[in-house]
Amino acid sequence: MSKHVLIADDEPNIVISLEFLMKREGHVVSIARDGPSALEAIRTARPDLVLLDVMMPGMSGFEVCQAVRADETLAAVKILMLSAKGRGTDLAKGGALGADAYMTKPFSTRELADKVRELLAAA
Repeated sequence: MSKHVLIADDEPNIVISLEFLMKREGHVVSIARDGPSALEAIRTARPDLVLLDVMMPGMSGFEVCQAVRADETLAAVKILMLSAKGRGTDLAKGGALGADAYMTKPFSTRELADKVRELLAAA
């Protein structure tokens, strides 16, 4: 059964590759290109999983994650944070704010697909 994946990233090349990968995995995909749009899409579309970039205009991925986790009606939404920032403090912050997983860019498509399958299986 296909799942709904929201890609929240402002980098066009990353969005294209993630969209291709998620569709190839059989998922329905929607896209948000900034933080406020991502939060709005999460609230209205209720995706099964959000691939959430940390650094986005308008509102950071951390802020989006925090807002989603503060809303009990969105508890089922899985969040996989993606970031070029791979420091331990960034990983800890993502976890503390309620992200289900955190991957550092660049990542292999196989690694990402495996993590997405794992998160969606747990949903």
